[in-house]
Amino acid sequence: MILAIQQFFSSSAYAVIGASNNRTKYGNKVLRCYMQHHYTVYPVNPNEPVIEGLNTIANLADLPDEVHSISIITPPTITEKIIEQAIAKNIKHIWMQPGAESSAAIQACERHGINLIAGGPCILVQLGFKETGD
Repeated sequence: MILAIQQFFSSSAYAVIGASNNRTKYGNKVLRCYMQHHYTVYPVNPNEPVIEGLNTIANLADLPDEVHSISIITPPTITEKIIEQAIAKNIKHIWMQPGAESSAAIQACERHGINLIAGGPCILVQLGFKETGD
């Protein structure tokens, strides 16, 4: 798992699939966590134009090519669709946050040789997230 996490953080840019404007939701906390650690990060949400001051990207296919690692914070049925898009976009590293996993999504990642973190630690714990009032 340590090697998978190191590989995940080898990307020059990241995306949060399921980013949210609701600061109590994990899609927002994960986005802010990347920002707190000064990573280049793109929020992906088709329903919000701006999240935490960042312009959103409506779908995974529109991410810049520099994004090789994505965090997924979506319901499992949505995660399965996201994985299909990630494979088409040639995403190399995926972190399925707790609650986003499904066996079909995990198997698809394994079949396509994607470096996967699932069923394990939350990125908020791994990086260290500080809840702030800003």
